[in-house]
Amino acid sequence: MKLTADNTAVVLDSTSDFPDAQARFPNFRVVPLYVRFGDDSYRDYVEITPDEFYARLETAPQLPTTSQPTPGDFLEVYEELAPHYERILSVQISSTLSGTFASAEAAADLLGGDAVRVIDSRTVSASLALVGIGIQHLLERGTTDEEIDAYAARYRRGHRLLFTVNTLEFLAKGGRIGRAAALAGNLLNVKPILTIRDGEVVPLKRVRGNAKAYAEFRDLFESTSTDSPQLVIGIAHAAAPDRMDALRELVEHVRPHARIEIATTLGAVVGTHAGPGTVGFFWFEDDAA
Repeated sequence: MKLTADNTAVVLDSTSDFPDAQARFPNFRVVPLYVRFGDDSYRDYVEITPDEFYARLETAPQLPTTSQPTPGDFLEVYEELAPHYERILSVQISSTLSGTFASAEAAADLLGGDAVRVIDSRTVSASLALVGIGIQHLLERGTTDEEIDAYAARYRRGHRLLFTVNTLEFLAKGGRIGRAAALAGNLLNVKPILTIRDGEVVPLKRVRGNAKAYAEFRDLFESTSTDSPQLVIGIAHAAAPDRMDALRELVEHVRPHARIEIATTLGAVVGTHAGPGTVGFFWFEDDAA
């Protein structure tokens, strides 16, 4: 079966931090996760914006919690799309970071048939958005299930990401700290350089101050990428627009021929685990671009 943007829908979840996905690509949908402040529950990006989330976080007596969409949440979207599309590609946050993938699979089983294919991106945030955008490029020129699978596998192997946080407190309390626990502790002005491997947060280096963090970003980015028009990039921040602007300048200087596909604010769910002040970027040599 030939898959195109006319006969195939793409379903992401809100940890892609891509709230304008459907406005940009009419065949896209985004299923929200949930964030809870005490007894109050909100759908990510739908009932609480990033700005509203970070403002509330400043005065919250305790950190919020997050939860995955239910199978019913996914099923509602699949049932909306099924009459209009022959195939639904549901691309979710890494299954090691969230139960969202399992909910999507359960919903696909409830729908029945083979219209829905659920794909584990093995990544999160703007990197998840980049997977969806890459798949869309394939759909726009015509593709197959086999080519989609090969692309997803290539992305899982080849994409890179770097980020730094103001404090490891949010990763630790959210249970997402992984091997970065080795860096725990609030040393003055220490900036951990982190990545995610196999769904686990992994520390790369600990430096002192933002200037050294950006110098480390530059060195790692320059040594693991090429200045190619096929290099696609996503940038994200959590209540730190100035830091994202500085990172954008770094990226454009080091790789002027690359394309920044998405620059976004971390939503409530990813922001709960990363914390305010986080900034990071994601890149991939995308032959579908």
